[in-house]
Amino acid sequence: MTAFVVDTNVAIVANGRGTGIDTRCQLTCVQRLRSLTARGIVAIDDKGLILDEYRGRLSLSGMPGVGDAFLKHLFYNQYHDERVQRVAVTPSEDDRRGFVELPENAFDRSDRKFLAVAIVADADVMNATDSDWSEHGALMDGLGVKVTQLCPEYATKRSRHD
Repeated sequence: MTAFVVDTNVAIVANGRGTGIDTRCQLTCVQRLRSLTARGIVAIDDKGLILDEYRGRLSLSGMPGVGDAFLKHLFYNQYHDERVQRVAVTPSEDDRRGFVELPENAFDRSDRKFLAVAIVADADVMNATDSDWSEHGALMDGLGVKVTQLCPEYATKRSRHD
């Protein structure tokens, strides 16, 4: 089964509060997160960098949105290998890389943790509205990282909503 690294914007859109994103995109994000929590595998880092970002943007209480419920599920299942794949990533002092697992890159610094986890876990990335994943398609291809664009109409620089 393929593991997924979930960009924070997917959970934010699923929550549907103040995003300016249409209901079709929100529903897609809701369905994908519900599917992941029911029977999928989510990949995160062993240092808590991804969970820390989620906790800064979502509610650990699991309410009121589906994105919040996703965070709660992930938090309480983070040590259950059949639900969450925790992988070791190594932050790099080289600011051109961000992580030892990455080559030099111009990728958004805040998203490099997701990319490093995707490489180590051999996981796909799930994105809704962040244009960086498509803008750096050559980097993704070179690293063998597949990105699932849930709302491709929002994942371009022109319509950036992340």
